Amino acid sequence: SRVPSLRMLRSFFTDGSLDSLGTSEDARSKRHSTSDLSDVPFSAVRKEGWLHCKQILTKKGKAEDREDMLAWIKVIRENSKAEGEDPGFASQALINKKLNDYRKVSPAGTKPDSSPKGPRGLGIRAEFLKQTGTSAPRSPRQDAAVTKDESSSQKAPWGINIMKKNKKSAPRAFGVRLEECQPAPDNKNVPLIVEACCKVVEDRGLEYMGIYRVPGNNAVVSSLQEQLNKGATEINLQDERWQDLNVISSLLKSFFRKLPEPLFTDDKYNDFIEANRIEDASERMRTLRKLIRDLPGHYYETLKFLVGHLKTIADHSEKNKMEPRNLALVFGPTLVRTSEDNMTDMVTHMPDRYKIVETLIQHSDWFFSDEEDKGEK
Repeated sequence: SRVPSLRMLRSFFTDGSLDSLGTSEDARSKRHSTSDLSDVPFSAVRKEGWLHCKQILTKKGKAEDREDMLAWIKVIRENSKAEGEDPGFASQALINKKLNDYRKVSPAGTKPDSSPKGPRGLGIRAEFLKQTGTSAPRSPRQDAAVTKDESSSQKAPWGINIMKKNKKSAPRAFGVRLEECQPAPDNKNVPLIVEACCKVVEDRGLEYMGIYRVPGNNAVVSSLQEQLNKGATEINLQDERWQDLNVISSLLKSFFRKLPEPLFTDDKYNDFIEANRIEDASERMRTLRKLIRDLPGHYYETLKFLVGHLKTIADHSEKNKMEPRNLALVFGPTLVRTSEDNMTDMVTHMPDRYKIVETLIQHSDWFFSDEEDKGEK
């Protein structure tokens, strides 16, 4: 028998016909009938020639079921590679031919078989495309739609980023750095929320027993936090939520606790701890004072404002029972900390945190004045 030419093979792949191959292939095909096609073992493919078996499968035979169909397709593809045939050239014509034959066998309107050989995941077309690594054909309109979707998805992040950069959001109150907070009208380096809370406490709570030690209602505190985080430029102190001193004191403590950069700053935290452990009292005071003066502007001014407020509270300790020591127990862990506080630091540095805040309250005038030298009283 003669070897089929490239033109003959292309004729087969495009229309599924083998008429041009001549009588030599027809003679061999007579040895097989449609009924015994499914009994042809895979070894016969190499013995008889893969092109001959391909003729039987596509022109005469019908696969018994889906698994049998996939098996034949797999063998044809493997032998296509062995014979040097371009798989990409044949893939789509083979798929269309095999699918047409398979649909003729399967009854219309019925579901594909669910044989005990294994659960079906993909359809026969999708599964064959998955095995061969090819994709289903698409019309020019589909390709244009995909291209449009890809281009729009690539442009989307760029457009969103531009909008985010151009949109200037209102200053928040909680969970942001001090320099990003809404400033107080009288001191641009002090957050508005700090000034408002301190004013409420000093106006109505100087003689309130246990001020800052008794927590407020969590729901009301959270409600005020959400309102202030929306960027309120003014605070309505007549709001009933601002009438509860415990809520306001808890709000102030929450503000400092949520600062991403603590009031004493991360880079100076260890310096403050070491300075507090200096045995010489005068040297300890001077070192602490120098560290405070080296704080950034917003942090220095806010610390000065807060310590002055706590000093005012302590001056009324006969009524409110909040001496410098008691106030230090409340504010020490909140103010003197790191942004990534751990349990070891909390245990080993807790006495230092208390002592630093207590010392600042006791000598607030000297720490934040222009006077140069003074020892610890």
